Amino acid sequence: MRFDGEIPPEVGEEIKEKEVNSMGHSICGGGSPQPQTLVVGYALTSKKKKSFLKPKFVSLAWSKGISFVSIDLNKPLSDQGPFDIVLHKLSGKEWREVIEDYRKNHPEVVIVDPPGAIQHLENRQSMQQVVADLNLSDCNGKVGIPRHLVITKDRSSIPYEIAKAGMKLPLVVKPLVVDGSAKSHELFLAYDEFSLSSLDPPLILQEFVNHGGLLFKIYIIGETIKVVRRFSLPNINKHELSKVAGVIQFPRVSSAAASADGADLDPNIAEFPPKPLMERLARELRHRLGLRLFNMDMIREHGTKDTFYVIDINYFPGYGKLPDYENTFTDFLLSLAQSKCKRKPPNLG
Repeated sequence: MRFDGEIPPEVGEEIKEKEVNSMGHSICGGGSPQPQTLVVGYALTSKKKKSFLKPKFVSLAWSKGISFVSIDLNKPLSDQGPFDIVLHKLSGKEWREVIEDYRKNHPEVVIVDPPGAIQHLENRQSMQQVVADLNLSDCNGKVGIPRHLVITKDRSSIPYEIAKAGMKLPLVVKPLVVDGSAKSHELFLAYDEFSLSSLDPPLILQEFVNHGGLLFKIYIIGETIKVVRRFSLPNINKHELSKVAGVIQFPRVSSAAASADGADLDPNIAEFPPKPLMERLARELRHRLGLRLFNMDMIREHGTKDTFYVIDINYFPGYGKLPDYENTFTDFLLSLAQSKCKRKPPNLG
């Protein structure tokens, strides 16, 4: 049985040296003099495994009693483990059914995160609706989403639909479905509505908001919030708009190479969003999405101090690009273990 993104068996031999047989382990105490191990089963694509389970992270986790064990996708999940925590980021209906069945039969295992909750972020329309439904008051700022339009079928109707919706050019164009593929993260900028007929639906079109060429990536790891700055698309004025036509594809702007931290930036652009706003936003989204691991791409409307837009949300993003993610994520795993022990009834035997 193979799943989308299945890890080849030859990948990650350096980690296997530190994987242990977890039979009979216990993380919640009980007076045992034996060292206790927190066993984390993982099901990740090869790319995600390489970027996330770096040797420094694995070694730090091991030193704090955390063992990472690769889940064999060719064997029944219930026959493996036992696990304390399962981390996963694989796509496909078959995997979702496997992990949901495992959750029902193994309620003692912490699944990070439920497949049903993750699905909210696999469609950019439902993703944006979660933000649109928020009512963040008294948080030193306003958060919304850009005006947008979803095109599911007839590409020839795009100019009519744009005019009908009264949307302003230019438009940011993204695939509607987020399935983990490189294609699902393609980004286009359309300077006229007629050139959009060359793109394949389903698509989501967003009005471009000038934001000073800078975006904020807000990483959520459980209760922890980390924010970094990334260079983004530059402002576009009406004069430039009148001289340009067509659709231009842009590279992804979220890579670590695009980091703006440490750059000489206009303070009015570079100032981080207010902490109370980020904390409230993260708390609300954690609750509404039912997720522990995600990040948001957020921009500040140019010329304002407190008007922000969430333009994308990603599940289990590239934490390996985040400074000191090793300590943050290790603490997160240990906090899950502590929460699990608090929920566990006392052993009266």
